[in-house]
Amino acid sequence: MATKVGIIGSGNVGSAIHRGFTKAGIESRVSNEQNVNEIAAGADVIVLAVPFGAIDNVVKQIGAVSNGKIVIDATNALTAEMQLAIGYNTSGAEELQKKLSKAKVVKAFNTIFAQHMETGKLNGQTLTAFAASDDEIARNKVLELLRAIGFDAVNAGPLQNARQLEALGYFNIQLGYMLGNGVTSGFKYIR
Repeated sequence: MATKVGIIGSGNVGSAIHRGFTKAGIESRVSNEQNVNEIAAGADVIVLAVPFGAIDNVVKQIGAVSNGKIVIDATNALTAEMQLAIGYNTSGAEELQKKLSKAKVVKAFNTIFAQHMETGKLNGQTLTAFAASDDEIARNKVLELLRAIGFDAVNAGPLQNARQLEALGYFNIQLGYMLGNGVTSGFKYIR
């Protein structure tokens, strides 16, 4: 059975992920502000591609329709001042798992700039995308989806490791925007 992906958020990240899935032949739909619940209800996998500050509002909208589904947290837990909002004792993804306790939260996509989410490539090189989750089946499904887009998908272990992935995402933003390296950069995990 084909996987249906519902992407909550139609900005740069949500649009890029949608294009990546579409090119990979994976059915995906992107929400607008009026149809969040409908998009989530019709999906097997839900991607949250919204600002971190919008998470609570999205959780209210998708509520019970996320039960039993994979929810990919593509957000970075940042404040309005572009600082880490949380990190050492928990992560945005772990807090999301508490809020959507019957969903299978997977942290993924947050360490990659939107410009590369469509192909998983940068300057002809394959970028690494990580997936962390306490649900092994959900994590493996997301790794499969990442590979379909074109990423070198790496198992990042349990959801607790989202703390490091969110810090890596923040560091990527620092390198790109704050230190002037731009968004034509990315990470490759050599093993």
